[in-house]
Amino acid sequence: MAKDETKRLSPSVLDSDKTAFAALQAITNYAPANSAFSTAAITTAHAELLAAQTTEAQTAAAAAAARDNAVAKEWNFHNLMLGTKDQVTAQFGRNSNEVQSLGRKKPSEYKARTRKPKTPKS
Repeated sequence: MAKDETKRLSPSVLDSDKTAFAALQAITNYAPANSAFSTAAITTAHAELLAAQTTEAQTAAAAAAARDNAVAKEWNFHNLMLGTKDQVTAQFGRNSNEVQSLGRKKPSEYKARTRKPKTPKS
């Protein structure tokens, strides 16, 4: 059996198991001593595996769609807020408290640029 059954099996191992299962179905006189390994039990486990993989794929697709929807809503909100900031600037002026309350910096708050003095050449 597997060493760590919390880790996923590699696709090659699963493909090998599926190939062996298909070959097992062709063996007509298979009669295991342990009924846990009967063809019916393995067929049930295979059907459960396929159902779980289908559910996983559908859930992943739904999660991807939900993420895409959330991203679209985030961008819509962001673009509306950028436009709103422009509208507040147009209405109240670039140096207003209203513009500052939206997170923009007033032009009067910027430090005036100073020129660096030229160093004399020696």
